[in-house]
Amino acid sequence: QVQLVESGGGLVQAGGSLRLSCAASGSIFNNKAMDWYRQAPGKQRELVATITSHGSTNYADSVKGRFTIPRDNAKNTVYLQMNSLKPEDTADYYCHVYYWIHYWGKGTLVTVSS
Repeated sequence: QVQLVESGGGLVQAGGSLRLSCAASGSIFNNKAMDWYRQAPGKQRELVATITSHGSTNYADSVKGRFTIPRDNAKNTVYLQMNSLKPEDTADYYCHVYYWIHYWGKGTLVTVSS
């Protein structure tokens, strides 16, 4: 059983920064790619960023140059560092890992005011 718990969401003004955290239970963390997704009201869930077990990263075009996805294997935690936030970044943000099945956290809300 894998559990993912997100934290760090909140209200921030445009141009500000937030850091989301996702703590993962279980021993699979170090060997698995981890992702952050987001879902804005009325829109489909979209992939924001991925980090592989070896540290390679990939980002959606909409967040390149503004977001990073570091991971700390010793803490079983993956982060989403979000800088230069825009109102269109407002969404629920979800941590995800695939291990035989898809595991999702419950999400954390990020609201960016203009």
